[in-house]
Amino acid sequence: MSTPTFSRRALLQAGAAALTTATFSAVRAQPVAARSVGQGHASATGYARLFPELPAAKFAPEDLKRLAAGDGLELVGMSAQPEVLKQADGILKRDAQGHLIITATAENEVDDEENFGMAAGYSYLGQFIDHDLTLNPVEHFGPLVSGMPPENLRTACFDLDCMYGRGPVDQPYLYQDDGRRLLVGRALSRAGVASSAHDHPRLRGRAILGDKRNDENVLVSQMHGVFVAFHNKVATDHPRASFDELRRIVTLHYQWVILTDFLPKFVGTDVMAALLPGFGEGGKLARVEPKLTFAKRLPAGTIPLEFVDAAYRFGHSLIRPVYRLNTEMRGTAQEQTTNPALSGRRQIFAASDYAGLNGFREFPAEWGIDWKLYFEIDRKLDYRKVADGARRVQASYKIDTSLTNPLAFLPEFSAAGDAMGLRRDQNGQPLARSGQISNLAYRNLSRGVQDQLPSGQAVARALGLTPLENKDLKVGKATLEGMAESHSIEEYGESFKTAAPLWFYVLAEAQHLWTQKVRKMSQASDAERNAVPTYLGPVGGQLVAQSFIALLKNDPQSIFYADPQWRPKYLRQGRFDMPALVVAAGLA
Repeated sequence: MSTPTFSRRALLQAGAAALTTATFSAVRAQPVAARSVGQGHASATGYARLFPELPAAKFAPEDLKRLAAGDGLELVGMSAQPEVLKQADGILKRDAQGHLIITATAENEVDDEENFGMAAGYSYLGQFIDHDLTLNPVEHFGPLVSGMPPENLRTACFDLDCMYGRGPVDQPYLYQDDGRRLLVGRALSRAGVASSAHDHPRLRGRAILGDKRNDENVLVSQMHGVFVAFHNKVATDHPRASFDELRRIVTLHYQWVILTDFLPKFVGTDVMAALLPGFGEGGKLARVEPKLTFAKRLPAGTIPLEFVDAAYRFGHSLIRPVYRLNTEMRGTAQEQTTNPALSGRRQIFAASDYAGLNGFREFPAEWGIDWKLYFEIDRKLDYRKVADGARRVQASYKIDTSLTNPLAFLPEFSAAGDAMGLRRDQNGQPLARSGQISNLAYRNLSRGVQDQLPSGQAVARALGLTPLENKDLKVGKATLEGMAESHSIEEYGESFKTAAPLWFYVLAEAQHLWTQKVRKMSQASDAERNAVPTYLGPVGGQLVAQSFIALLKNDPQSIFYADPQWRPKYLRQGRFDMPALVVAAGLA
């Protein structure tokens, strides 16, 4: 069921006004010198190109802005409209400060944007993995001082350095006195009900972490906590193991989850079987030779720009506007009366610290997550179960070219306000800091130009594929309603008539495949058609899957080089996947 939204013109004008002008530099990414990270692990280096022969795609800045936020008139951009309350006469409801009142589709009603092939927890597992692979220290989109891309401050390996940092020898403040177990912070509860979850250790509210970004929202913050709890469980079960031995055990389990649970949900089991034939069969590692094509040439220690700046950013489309942390949070009596659909839930980001899951702060201790609402641990993700309301597993959103509205106003790049939150515009939306871009779609599009990525069509041709036509590259949502309302990318500017940004192309490709499938389901109900999951298409799927596998192949300490007889422990129902990891960590 759709929730009322405010007028398209007002929304588009507000979204377009939120963007700031940025300049772009013509720079070429090349690997840079390595630096030591200690503990015998791989060194952090730089970036490389999977398709160095392809020219950089060029787009007019004004076209990118229009694509990100619309034109203020008829074209809706990649930043979706927020859902707000209306009065019976259609007038927008406002609070005592004159701000629009954000709401959401009720939990016991069908939200057409939900992806019933993917539980919501995988969105934040994906973010956690991203923070394990790359950190680009450049915080602007203008010319780089050196004329070269910066060093990657993470290792280009799945080694959990975002959690372990540089190990207990160099960063002992991340560890307990035994040098084996990781420190945890204050205990978290579920609206006052006891929980086994813990916050990060903090100093004056700031998290003490191997990577500060694992505190950038409440969900990734507690996802980090899941892996800390799993490591400490492994340490308890192996009392004589050294830290390096414990890290090895945990890392192998983590990589197993990536290859057998995480990636198949986005690219499909058939793609994984073709690239890694035989891997994981019978629940053990086995010795396999990856069947890579273009990714074979990725230099060791580097990470592909086409992956990190475009293809892997598909995860931004998965993010829901609101989340339930636990079933005990029900909201105040006033909220239950005035805004029952949102009561007890929180927006992923908001101007108000109370209303949003904003990070980089000590969030309320009663915001402990019930992971049974994020992974299929004791109940299934099913569109026919929406009547379960607060108890149901939350779905991610579909992979499409529409990003949920809170992502148009990222708190990290918004202006500080009072102790209760951020500075707001007249509608209550966060205001961008001077000189910053807070709109995530525009940031992604701008990053692709700065780092001179090729177009989506050029990459498709390089893969031997026929590129999608502009009429199939749509801006909008993967819903039946969205199919009728979306516009071709070429309507957003002249510079898109011959090429599309690679990040946009990856999203539009997944959306197009979904559209083709549901159009063939003429006998199915609207609910069944809207519930069809989305998957990455041939360009996006290959870029993501081959990049992951190449990074593992280039790391001599990865699971590909473990004992072929190795098999994961801590099985649940015969499998070791993310639900099993959460259970083993004692958090479900």
